[in-house]
Amino acid sequence: MPNATEMKKGMVIQHEGDLWRCLETQHVTPGNWRGMVQATLRNLRTGSKHEMRFRSTDKIEPAFIEIAQMQYSYKDRGFFVFMNTETFEETSVEAELLGEGVQFLTEGLVVNVQLHDGKPVGLDLPASVTLTVKETTPGVRGDTVNNTRKDAVLETGLAVKIPLFIGEGEKVRVDTRTGEFMERVNE
Repeated sequence: MPNATEMKKGMVIQHEGDLWRCLETQHVTPGNWRGMVQATLRNLRTGSKHEMRFRSTDKIEPAFIEIAQMQYSYKDRGFFVFMNTETFEETSVEAELLGEGVQFLTEGLVVNVQLHDGKPVGLDLPASVTLTVKETTPGVRGDTVNNTRKDAVLETGLAVKIPLFIGEGEKVRVDTRTGEFMERVNE
């Protein structure tokens, strides 16, 4: 088993009889004390977040996670429904479990869903997704001197800053790790 110092953001561990996802981790060495790992963990069963400290020598137990390629189908009362691309079985995943990833889901998007004992515990989004601009203000002529940006709302409800020359109905590529505009997509 690995030491607590090897815990990384996004890792799923078994701790105190539950599954926990690491949201943040920081190695701390206060003064002449021994080093410790300060971690923010989310309980995958209850959804609650906790700050936990581990000694550097503590062992953590990574959970066995299976990856299944699934296609996002639709949203149904707070649940997101995915279809396994191999078996065609549908799986419902709670919105809370997906976190901010729901802002990048469009119908037909293929993602890797993380499963533990057949139950979804998270998903891996592609590095970028293509979304349509739903609402934005028109660019003003002459504002092209600077690299200025304007507010836009995309088809999933995600708010981003885009260049002035992009209008409603156009497609843009967004980085799923940062939620920032990357480029305009010409089809």
